[in-house]
Amino acid sequence: MTDESREDETTGTAPTRCGYVALIGAPNAGKSTLVNRLVGAKVSIVSRKVQTTRFQMRGIAMEGPAQIVFVDTPGIFAPKRRLERAMVTNAWGGASDADVVALLVDVKRWPDEETDAILGRLGELKQRKVLILNKVDLIERSKLLEIAAKLNEGGLFGETFMVSALTGSGVDSLRRKLADMLPEGPWLFPEDEVSDAPLRLLAAEITREKLFERLHDELPYRSTVETEQWKTLKDGSARIEQTIYVERENQRMIVLGEKGRTIKSIGEAARKEIAEAAGSKVHLFLFVKVRENWSDDPERYREMGLEFPKK
Repeated sequence: MTDESREDETTGTAPTRCGYVALIGAPNAGKSTLVNRLVGAKVSIVSRKVQTTRFQMRGIAMEGPAQIVFVDTPGIFAPKRRLERAMVTNAWGGASDADVVALLVDVKRWPDEETDAILGRLGELKQRKVLILNKVDLIERSKLLEIAAKLNEGGLFGETFMVSALTGSGVDSLRRKLADMLPEGPWLFPEDEVSDAPLRLLAAEITREKLFERLHDELPYRSTVETEQWKTLKDGSARIEQTIYVERENQRMIVLGEKGRTIKSIGEAARKEIAEAAGSKVHLFLFVKVRENWSDDPERYREMGLEFPKK
């Protein structure tokens, strides 16, 4: 035990704790919504579009003397394409590196093949595991208890929690319990930090979320956003240039919209949230470019913090 984490014998102050909690689950189980709720700030993008989270996003929460680093992982599913394989590998990597692994289950959708497949592999992990049932406000209690019992039949989980990530019900209790599970040790991040993601990356993710919100049914899944320039101006504001990459010209036209209206609305929505995250005024400039087969480019994977699958 370090000096920073040792309990003060004269004052009775509780020792500091710090550790990683990985949230895993099927796509659209509500992991990003729950992480944002647990942290109390937006650190991960939320979308109705499945498989929106592509890499691990970490949100940092304080709970008494404990610092909890929540890892929002990509949804785990049966991958078919190279990008999907990289995402699933990234998700399991986040789980294997954590102190606590939390399986999040959407009770409105269970049973589902993705969750059952995760359960089949979860026993390979040595970490402490907990079960979190989400959207419990949308189901009868008798049915909820039945689901909890069935999911616990394998004896994988030390604790079961029932929450609504959307309303916040049960989230405070969950955070307190998770804090108690972490090992004693010094905090890894400043007390007021809510994410370890660079602002450039977080800004790109915010714009990607707005892109999905605006064009959920029209734009294919394989599009990406990169922050090309971030320049702090003399007045303290930031000039940010971002490029939205799509794979075909017709997709570029969809993003631009008639007379540029679509890209303008995406930019306005993104600018407000980026300014809030940056804590300063933001001048956001968006460009749309065609980059054919970008999902087969190793450099793009490195930009996203993903390992490039060879096949």
